[in-house]
Amino acid sequence: MNDALDVVVRLLLVFVAFLVLPLVVGQTEHKVMAHMQGRLGPMYAGGFHGWAQLVADGVKFAQKEDVVPKDADRRVFQLAPAVALLPYLLVLVAIPVAPGSVGAVVDAGIFFALAVMGVGVLGSLMAGWASANKFSLLGGLRTAAQLLAYELPMLLAAASVAMAAGTVSLTGVLDAFEWWWVPWQIVGALVFFVAGLAELQRPPFDMPVADSEIIFGAYTEYTGLRFALFLLAEYAGIVVLCGLTTVLFLGGWHGPWGDDGLGWLWTLLKTAVLAFVVIWLRVSYPRLREDQLQRLAWTTLVPLALAQIALTGIVKVAIS
Repeated sequence: MNDALDVVVRLLLVFVAFLVLPLVVGQTEHKVMAHMQGRLGPMYAGGFHGWAQLVADGVKFAQKEDVVPKDADRRVFQLAPAVALLPYLLVLVAIPVAPGSVGAVVDAGIFFALAVMGVGVLGSLMAGWASANKFSLLGGLRTAAQLLAYELPMLLAAASVAMAAGTVSLTGVLDAFEWWWVPWQIVGALVFFVAGLAELQRPPFDMPVADSEIIFGAYTEYTGLRFALFLLAEYAGIVVLCGLTTVLFLGGWHGPWGDDGLGWLWTLLKTAVLAFVVIWLRVSYPRLREDQLQRLAWTTLVPLALAQIALTGIVKVAIS
């Protein structure tokens, strides 16, 4: 009974984090963009420092009519938002926050996380195909091309860490972590983070939802709460990407003043800093063209990831 209760408590905490953290990232994005771009609305909505902006957005989505196009594949169209959102909940279960604080210990945690994150992209593909809209279909095809291009460097960068730690378990990586890994694996960290941004279709990698060309890509026909679920999936993806980058490359719960009792704080702080970087990149760089996006993946990130694996092999041989 105690074991069953422990599992229920862990899963409940993960579910609460899944409901809260993406909303915190969304509210933070409102504030950061308001400061960086001089946007007035998010700074005044509701009074004190625009605290009600996220509430206003939620009310706006809730009151909009739920429309399904006449010629759409209704079942696939309605299922797509859930397929886009739920995989990030499954990945969050496997991310260790502190020693002994993980929803579920997965022996092949790295592969599990990357595989399930890839499933989330299927939501965009389903939305684009089922909408009976040529612009949505084009956005879905761009999503597929982007997934194929950036999944490889992301996996190669994670493989470098697995080689260094001698395990594919996320908790095993943290147990084996040494601080001198940070400069040694920094190239892999950059490749992993950039590839993750591209998989989430975050600016400047948002060509599949280029509003100036294809309206809003695969999500053009979505309204109300279903559209809100796609936005929530994006913010949940940011939390998951930043959490995985923290665990794999920044030491996770390890901090400068020891790990006892403060592990969860170091994990959250590192994740928050990376989430700020994600928002900062959105407001700082223009959208990449499709050819630039593909060139970055195949001619820059893949060679860098392979070089990182080669360096990891050399270092492992040298210290063994």
